[in-house]
Amino acid sequence: MAKLGIDKDFLKDFGRLERSVQDRVTEVFTKFEHATHAGLHLEKLHNAHDHRFRTIRIDLFWRGVVLAPDTGDTFTLLKVLPHDEATAWAERRRASVNAATGRIEIRDVAAIDATLPELVRHTETATTLLFEDVRDADLSGLGVDEQTMAFARALTHVSQLEAAEAFLPHNQWQVLYGLAAGLTPEQVWAELGAAPAREPYDTEDLSAAVERTPEQVVLVDGPRELMEVFRHPFALWRIYLHPTQYQVANATFSGPARITGGPGTGKTVVALHRAHHLARSGAGQVLLTTFTSTLSTSLEAGLRLLADSSAVLDRVEVRHVDQLSHQIFAERHGRPAILRDKEEKEIWRRIVKRLDAPFTETFLAEEWRHVVLAQRVTDAAGYLAAKRDGRGRGLGTRQRAQLWQVIWEFEEELKRRRYWTHETICAEATRLLDERADKPYRHVIVDEAQDLHPVQWRFLRAAVAQGLDDMFIAGDTHQRIYSSRVSLREVGVNVAGRSSRLTVNYRTTAEILGWSLGMLRGEAIDDMNGGLDTVAGYRSQVHGPPPEPHGFRTQKEELDALARKVVEWREMGVQPEEIGIAARSNVLADSAVTVLNAAGVPARSLAKAGPEDVVRAGTMHRMKGLEFRCVAVIGVGEHAVPSSSAVTPAEEDAVTHAQDLQRERCLLFVACTRARERLYVSWHGNPSPFLDGFVE
Repeated sequence: MAKLGIDKDFLKDFGRLERSVQDRVTEVFTKFEHATHAGLHLEKLHNAHDHRFRTIRIDLFWRGVVLAPDTGDTFTLLKVLPHDEATAWAERRRASVNAATGRIEIRDVAAIDATLPELVRHTETATTLLFEDVRDADLSGLGVDEQTMAFARALTHVSQLEAAEAFLPHNQWQVLYGLAAGLTPEQVWAELGAAPAREPYDTEDLSAAVERTPEQVVLVDGPRELMEVFRHPFALWRIYLHPTQYQVANATFSGPARITGGPGTGKTVVALHRAHHLARSGAGQVLLTTFTSTLSTSLEAGLRLLADSSAVLDRVEVRHVDQLSHQIFAERHGRPAILRDKEEKEIWRRIVKRLDAPFTETFLAEEWRHVVLAQRVTDAAGYLAAKRDGRGRGLGTRQRAQLWQVIWEFEEELKRRRYWTHETICAEATRLLDERADKPYRHVIVDEAQDLHPVQWRFLRAAVAQGLDDMFIAGDTHQRIYSSRVSLREVGVNVAGRSSRLTVNYRTTAEILGWSLGMLRGEAIDDMNGGLDTVAGYRSQVHGPPPEPHGFRTQKEELDALARKVVEWREMGVQPEEIGIAARSNVLADSAVTVLNAAGVPARSLAKAGPEDVVRAGTMHRMKGLEFRCVAVIGVGEHAVPSSSAVTPAEEDAVTHAQDLQRERCLLFVACTRARERLYVSWHGNPSPFLDGFVE
């Protein structure tokens, strides 16, 4: 019986086809497995470079392109295009098996043949060649075949190589790009996430090559699984693993391990696959967690796409940290009374007035959370000895004693009134877990790790026994959108020697990524482990139009222009649910929803439940973890970004002021990098200072 594989790139195309065409594709290929064992219904091409490319009728206008092997029964759906385009696409290309990696490859032979003569003519006058210092043996050892090697030998500049990405075999192009960047053959292998084959693979066995290429082709088992693939094309496309990601997700670690990387590099995908891998091993219960309910819901949806059995799902618990700590707290103490922000400020204000203390309630709340709670300080001696790294206002011994008196009275009042905060609930839940010999989880996986408070880290450390594969952490400090800062070593999580970094963005175009990264260059951003992180090396291999920054005189003009831009995207074929609107405030996001609905574009707030097939608008914070084909970031004016209410005055605490500004800058960076293909940034009045150098 025939097996059907779906090429990853086709899933992106499928999501953009009209619904009637999608339905016909689903109908044709649901029957394919049973009706096509010997090539039935597959038509050969007369002028093809590769006789294994066939077409299959979808309807009178549309045809699918299928790769049919000479031997074996694994057929791969590559494209669905209008009739003439499908034929032309298939006739130009050839499939091959990489001798070094064993993976399937597709190349545009016609484009290579058309380009090579011109490149060869340029070599006659060139003073240097791009790969003149690289030996043939190194190229062939890395899987570069004769045709690609001949092409490489005619290159004189890296721009020619970049232009050839569209038609060279992808793995071989990556090899050449790595070598052109100065990597050694060993480093290239590491970038590919592979190791050299001891023996060359059989380059004629396409079926085996397809099965060895799970990062590019998903094999479906029967009509039901095929229907699920077509039901969630964009979602499934996002959960493919690059070989580098696969290695990390499936490795065995002697203790806590960490993966870092910029936006779109696949950290969440790796975390999902890690949870799936550990659950399938059956070694014990797995916790997959993050810092908000929105993100945990997204993780659960992703896990359900991956899970191949209910038993695997049963072994993975997806909860956000506060939700879990509240549960453990409630099991012992019942439901807590939560201290509200307004009440907390009033308590601080009352104590300060009574003691005539020279501190603001904002400073006291920050000191309590980021020094006292973060370091588990319980008495005056402990506070006098506590480190205050990152707190800009220096305190002498007398001031510390005075400040501790304020904090002690604050905590005593909470005890008297039986009030709790999320942090104190988490601290108490940690104490309860420390008392238990039996830990609730065998493995803990943390996504968006950069935004967890030290109290939450100690809680997670207490939820799992130390040992093999106990904790796995995914995060990026360049995307920190809350004020928590942590040293993993100080909360008992030692990742030394077990850290990996992803550098290739698989979501955002190079133009959007480069523009957004520019806002962070020069920022000293910690790495959660005693050092500094860097944006150096992050790159995207996908290209598109540059971001569009636009300024307006008034907010009304800005919102009217937003409506016109969204209508323009819709006319380009972008679906409403593929469009996201980010704003610094809920008020502006809601205004955008109102204007879009008035313009005939269905839209809703991310803060409200409702249909999914609409444009969604929300705060920059709510955009975290989401992605859209097209994103408009609005209201990026000098008085809104950074938000004055989120920035500590410099005269009160200079270091915290700088950290707050950096966090606001990172928040804008996060909002911009939610876009896959198109980014539109607007403001009214003067632009944000974060846009200095990016707008005229």
